[in-house]
Amino acid sequence: MEGFDDEIESILYIGREISVYKIPPLKANEGHRANDWGDLAQPLWKGRLRFIEKSNTAALLFEDGSSGELFAKADYNPLKPCVEAVLDSSRYFVIRVEDAGKKAYIGMGFQERTDSFDFNVALQDYTKRAKAALNPPTPTTETSPSPHIPAGPKKDYSLKEGQTFSISIPGRASKQASASLLGSENSGGGASGGGIPLLPPPPGGGRKR
Repeated sequence: MEGFDDEIESILYIGREISVYKIPPLKANEGHRANDWGDLAQPLWKGRLRFIEKSNTAALLFEDGSSGELFAKADYNPLKPCVEAVLDSSRYFVIRVEDAGKKAYIGMGFQERTDSFDFNVALQDYTKRAKAALNPPTPTTETSPSPHIPAGPKKDYSLKEGQTFSISIPGRASKQASASLLGSENSGGGASGGGIPLLPPPPGGGRKR
């Protein structure tokens, strides 16, 4: 991969001790099984696995744990993954590696299930990010109305020709009623006035002793 080694490298996962196996050809429509690889205690190779990302590419590197010498490399494409789980174990996988245009399939095994779980999570996280980068959301140019604004034609609240309106001010009506009442009292007690009659003076107009 041209220019791959000149870019900043991000390590997505490291498997400190993994085993590599030579696997038999795949039987049609049956899937791979680790039990078909012979004695799993006698792998073809042992070393470390690094899952790295550079720019928009990623790869699985099988390296010597001490010297870092490369044993095999598998370019990881999220649209065409090079990793396949076996049918009979969660610790073993089949990896498609390429060298100078030639493809080969090798078996890979982890010592612990927790290591294989972390490896799966790293693959899933990268695949999700890579697919999101390939399919970014399309921005919309049209602005949709706010859901908080009711739809429909605007109402016309302007006064038409000849229309009037009145404003009721609190307290004004009671003051007008009081003024009307006082006015009727001052006008006298005639029957025609319609006011409240005045009370007659008390009997015996003498002064109090």
